[in-house]
Amino acid sequence: MRTQPTMPDHDMTAASSAGPLPAGKPRALPPRVAFYLLASIIVSFLAASSAPTPLYAVYQAEWGFSPLTTTVVFGVYAIAVLVALLTLGRLSDHLGRRPVLLAALAAQAGAMVLFATASGVPELMIGRVIQGLSAGAALGAVGAGMLDIDRPRGTIANSFTPGLGTATGSLASAFLVQYLPAPTHLVYLALVAVMAVQAVGVALMRETLTPEPGALASLIPVIKLPRTVRRAVLNAAPVLFAVWALAGFYASLGPSLVRTMTHSTSAVYGGLALFVLAGVGAAATLVLHSAAPRTVMFTGIGTLVAGVALTLVAIGNGSSALFFFGSALAGMGFGSGFQGGIRTVMPLTAAHERSGVLSLLYVVCYLGMGVPSVVAGYLVVHAGGLLSTAREYGTAVIVLALLALVGLLSERRVSQEAAIG
Repeated sequence: MRTQPTMPDHDMTAASSAGPLPAGKPRALPPRVAFYLLASIIVSFLAASSAPTPLYAVYQAEWGFSPLTTTVVFGVYAIAVLVALLTLGRLSDHLGRRPVLLAALAAQAGAMVLFATASGVPELMIGRVIQGLSAGAALGAVGAGMLDIDRPRGTIANSFTPGLGTATGSLASAFLVQYLPAPTHLVYLALVAVMAVQAVGVALMRETLTPEPGALASLIPVIKLPRTVRRAVLNAAPVLFAVWALAGFYASLGPSLVRTMTHSTSAVYGGLALFVLAGVGAAATLVLHSAAPRTVMFTGIGTLVAGVALTLVAIGNGSSALFFFGSALAGMGFGSGFQGGIRTVMPLTAAHERSGVLSLLYVVCYLGMGVPSVVAGYLVVHAGGLLSTAREYGTAVIVLALLALVGLLSERRVSQEAAIG
C-alpha cells in the first residue's frame, strides 16, 4: 500500500495555471484545503457527540429518566465507537480515505435526523449507536488522511481537533437550548447542514492512499501493534485512559453537577463545564505543540492531578468559581495528556499502519470515556449520590494519572541505564 504523493500548494497553483482540466472533470481540492476539511470533520463529529450534553436535563424533564439512564445513553455511544474502531478502523487503509468518510458522514447525518425526531429513550439509544459506529469508522480514516497530507501538522491536528469539537458542540448546543426555539431539534439540523457541506468537500478531495485488497479481512478485529510502536503505546495508554475518563464524566454527569453547585437550571451552565475542560485542552495542544512529547506527557499528568484535586476541594466547599478554575487546569491536563500520547506514537508509524494504530489509540480513549461514566451513573443512583460519586470519580482519575507517571518514570530510568550501558 502506498501513500499517493501530494503537491505543495505552490506546485498545485503552477499546475492549475498550466492549462485547463479535461472537460467534465472537477478540480480536486488543494492539499491544504483538503487538510483543513479533514480537520473540520473531526470537529463536527466530536461536536455532534457532545451536543446532547446540555440537552440531557431537557430529556430527563420530558421523559422522566434517571442519571443512570443518562450515562447509559452516553456509554452506548462509546461502546459503538469501540466496536467500529475495532472492526472498521483499518478499512480506509484498504478502500481509501474518501469512500469511508463519505459513508461515515451519511450515517452521522442520519443519526442527527433521528435525534431531531426522537420521542423517547429508545430513539436516543439507536441514534447514539449509529453516531458511534460512524464516528469510529471516520476517526481513523480522517486522522490518517491528515497524516498522509502533512505528517507534522497532522499529528498536531489529531490532538487539537477532538478537544475543539467537544468544546464547540457543548457550548453551541447550550446556547441554542437556552436562547433559541426548538432546543431538541435545531442543533441537530444545523449539524446535518454542516455535514452535507463536508460531504461535498470529501467528494472533491484527491485520494491520499492507493487502495489495496484485504478490506473484508480488515473487518475482523485484530489487536495488533507494530513492533516499532509497542513501547510508546504502553506508555501512552494510561494517560489517554485517564484524561478521557475525566472527559466522559464531564460529558455525562457534568451538567447535573454544575446545576447542583450553582443552583441554576441554565443550559449554558450545564454546557460550560465541558466547554472549559475541552476548550482549554484544545488550547493547550497549540501552546505545547513544539515541546518534546515526553515533556507534554509530564505536563499533562501534573496539571490533570492538580486540576482534579482543585475540583474535589471545590465540591467539598461548594465553590463554583473554584470548580471552574480546577476544570480549566484539568483541561490543560486533558489536552496535553492526549497530545503527548498521540505525538509519542503516531510519528513512529508507516503509512499503511496509521489508520489501524490511531484507531487502537482511540479504543483506549473511548474505553476511558465510556466504562467509568456508566459506573458513575450507577453509583449516583444506587450508592452515595452525585457529589459523593464525583469525589470518588475524581480520586480514581488522580490515581490513574499517578500510575501513568510511575510508568513513564520507570521507562525513562530504563532508557537512561541502557544509554549508559
